Amino acid sequence: MLLGKRLGELARHSAVYGFGSLVSRFIAVLLLPVYTRFLSPSDYGLIETLIALSAVLTVLLAAGVKSAFFRFYFDEPEGPGRLRIIRTSFWFTMTMGTAGLAAGLLLAGPISTLLFGSGEHATLVRAAFVGLWAHVNYEQMTSLFRVEQRSAAYLVATLINLTLTVAATLLLVVVWEQGPVGVIVGNFIGTLTVYAGLLAYRREQLGLELDGALLREMNRFGMPLVPSGLFLWALNFSDRFFLVKLSGPREVGLYSIGVRVASAIILLLAAFRTAWPAFAYSIEDDDEAARTYGFVLTYVVLITSWMALALGLLAPWLVQLLTTEDFYSAERVVAPLAFAAAAFGGYIVVVIGIGRARRTRSNWVITGAAAALNVVLNIALIPEFGMMGAAVATIGAYGTLFLGMAWKAQRVFPVPYQWRRVATAFGVAVALTALGRVLDLPLAASIALIAAYPLLLLPLGFYLPEERRRLRALAPLPR
Repeated sequence: MLLGKRLGELARHSAVYGFGSLVSRFIAVLLLPVYTRFLSPSDYGLIETLIALSAVLTVLLAAGVKSAFFRFYFDEPEGPGRLRIIRTSFWFTMTMGTAGLAAGLLLAGPISTLLFGSGEHATLVRAAFVGLWAHVNYEQMTSLFRVEQRSAAYLVATLINLTLTVAATLLLVVVWEQGPVGVIVGNFIGTLTVYAGLLAYRREQLGLELDGALLREMNRFGMPLVPSGLFLWALNFSDRFFLVKLSGPREVGLYSIGVRVASAIILLLAAFRTAWPAFAYSIEDDDEAARTYGFVLTYVVLITSWMALALGLLAPWLVQLLTTEDFYSAERVVAPLAFAAAAFGGYIVVVIGIGRARRTRSNWVITGAAAALNVVLNIALIPEFGMMGAAVATIGAYGTLFLGMAWKAQRVFPVPYQWRRVATAFGVAVALTALGRVLDLPLAASIALIAAYPLLLLPLGFYLPEERRRLRALAPLPR
């Protein structure tokens, strides 16, 4: 009963966080027709390349303190100890973010030349660095809602941010025709505005205090995660850099549309990832935590595999619905990218055991191996296969990341993961996707195959007796 209550609590917080992510991704999808009519594939490629750069700089500027914040917060009782952790994390993040902004503004020309072969996009680079500063600091502020498990307050901040962002982006891109700069600037206006509001709201907690001893402790925990975070960035974004150099901005633009469609799974994982660290670390008993983690992995893989199946089969119609003819070929990469996202979901679950055991120092070895594989596959496959080569490289690397981190996590914090069920859920979804694509099924047949997925798991013995009883309460199932 306690496990059910725990999982219900996680589901509730994930649902609230997920609503904000759902609105965000829904709006992003709705904006695709706008972007694809007012921006060329090359424009879109410029934006995506700068987003990738911002992602790697976020890892460097945060220096692992954001991850340490979640772990250290729950080690302190309510009172001065937690307040010291909040203030130290806040001022460290502010200092690092401001240093990054200053460097970006000064070096915008050389950065533009390095990325795009000329300095003509320096203004776009400067805008991206302002957005980076806003994002780094905003994330630290909203982390307070997460450790307090105030998901509703987090949602309110997210929705206000989204409303302002969409309004600003539409004005800049559609009305004032500012092109890629309009997209970048529009995306940080809402973040900056809400961040200013959160500063006022949290003013009593944000006194001028930076505990050097505490910061060193947090860095000892978090710094080993920095190379790991960089390697994760390589997994997430390096394919854009390889594509822009080996195939050109147009191929990046097409690939990014495929990423956007496949990111429906990232929507779910963003909600889960937001709720998961605070929830996982808040379970004090190790035995209860291990049992809970085991069930969470099974259900995350089940849900993300089903979503990957749906996206892989429906990709041709989704891309045609959301874009113009120039972008239709992007549908080819959706299926492999969706299953890569499912593997990443498994990684999010298993890596928490390493954080719980505070044995993060060698995480970079596994993430580094996965990133190296990704680089090798990108170099080998992109010249001949373009964006499809990048998609294959992504799924291979994420599979390696999940399996490698699961192996390490079991060594430092053993968890009774249900591996047969995990493999069954993932394998059946992959097989059905391949079948549907090979047969080139029409829309109705594809939808039917997607709907059949949970039923096909029945004869394979996926469901536990208690799960079968619960499912029968919702709908009749064969005995």
